[in-house]
Amino acid sequence: MTSAHQGQQKILFAEFTARRGHEEEVNELLIGLTQQVRQEPGCVAFLPHRLAENAAKFFVYEIYRDDAAFEQHISAPYGLEFNTRLTPLIEEDASQLTWLRSIE
Repeated sequence: MTSAHQGQQKILFAEFTARRGHEEEVNELLIGLTQQVRQEPGCVAFLPHRLAENAAKFFVYEIYRDDAAFEQHISAPYGLEFNTRLTPLIEEDASQLTWLRSIE
């Protein structure tokens, strides 16, 4: 994935909904991924949440230093393993990504 704004931070949020009965399994997978992603040198922030009104819905706010850091993140073997294990546990086909741009 490349951007017209090369060198700028990559900011996004990911959302997904655990299938009924798999909420805690998804939670545990996300906790494990969080520990690994936060060790990436290009990770500025990786903040997972569950929605207060629906604990099956997950939301992760992410910031990476730049395009290269994001590319390193998405190609990490533990991330690929996470997505492989996550897919059958969620309602969507994959995490739904929304890209953000800072206004500062």
